[in-house]
Amino acid sequence: MITKEAKEKLIKTFGKSPKDVGSCEVQIAIFSERIRQISEHLKAAKKDHHSQRGLLNLVGRRRTFLNYLKKNDLKSYENVLGSLKEHGYI
Repeated sequence: MITKEAKEKLIKTFGKSPKDVGSCEVQIAIFSERIRQISEHLKAAKKDHHSQRGLLNLVGRRRTFLNYLKKNDLKSYENVLGSLKEHGYI
């Protein structure tokens, strides 16, 4: 689970304003953080199949948002990918 402080930091980094929680960029960043956390959990709990399913669901949802962003705003898509790589999410 993402802490409130971590979520606020992601919103500040990827959002257009401090209250921007619905934009694709912010949602992609939040999904990426959750994917990272679940991946860390699965390294220790290899037989946790429920978390594996949740992880695959999150990856699919993030991919959907990335595809939408790529289709509608290529410059923003490239910026998000660059930022995610910079922060170690991809």
